[in-house]
Amino acid sequence: MHPVVLLIRFLAPWPLGALRALGWVLGHVLWALARSRRRIVQVNLALCFPHLTPRERGHLARRHFVGVVQSLLDRSWLWHGSPAQLRRRLQLQGDLSPLLGPEPVVMLAPHFVGLDAGGSALTQLHGVHMASIYVRQRNAALDEWVRQGRNRSGQVSLYFRHQGVKQILSGLRQGVKLYLLPDMDFGRKESVFVPFYGVQAATVPSLSRFARLGRARVMTVATRMTAQGYRLELGPLWADFPSEDAEADTARMNRELQTLIDTMPEQYYWVHKRFKTRPEGEPGVY
Repeated sequence: MHPVVLLIRFLAPWPLGALRALGWVLGHVLWALARSRRRIVQVNLALCFPHLTPRERGHLARRHFVGVVQSLLDRSWLWHGSPAQLRRRLQLQGDLSPLLGPEPVVMLAPHFVGLDAGGSALTQLHGVHMASIYVRQRNAALDEWVRQGRNRSGQVSLYFRHQGVKQILSGLRQGVKLYLLPDMDFGRKESVFVPFYGVQAATVPSLSRFARLGRARVMTVATRMTAQGYRLELGPLWADFPSEDAEADTARMNRELQTLIDTMPEQYYWVHKRFKTRPEGEPGVY
């Protein structure tokens, strides 16, 4: 078994306060050591929050590194803890009924640090049968651990990106809810450039595409880390979506995403090179 997995399993019974304290320490260690990732976070924050001072962005970046590590350690109890732990630490806010009915629904699940906690809350506590697009981990042992953890409930279908969209659309039409994470830079080939915090960002129009082809409604599903664990915040079903304009739909998605990020900016996944792909003629930012 991979040493990381052994460590995470060992931490499962720890009190949440102790686990978060360990994450605070390790997060600051990571901030000091991970120079390249620190640089990515600093560039992203400078582009998205130019109104903040360098000192303010520095504090935000450090809190982000702490949140990333804390969320990793929290996978101990999410994937190996008792049902009682999950019930105590995972809260839900909003209307769950669209995810329990027969109507196709695509959940816009942005890359907040609590992403896996949201999936656990839906499937392990509330019986939602959902699917998600999965990217394999480089290490085989870690890959197996992640897949088993995310499907601990047996309620999750993991689709692989290279397999195409047919199975995704088939699942939607059969009532399987789609937990979609379209807010990363997947390159130029299938992306459109739309604003994200005022900066043109290569963004896949998959939310609009799946909603249209799967005849599905869309809602935001954002997971917020709290002192008690996590709170899954379900937004209302979107009106007038999708439209006939996939690019306009994708721009709307980014606006909705910004609104969520502004409520917890330190919890968004800034360690990703969100602006790696630039419009023709623009220099790289990293």
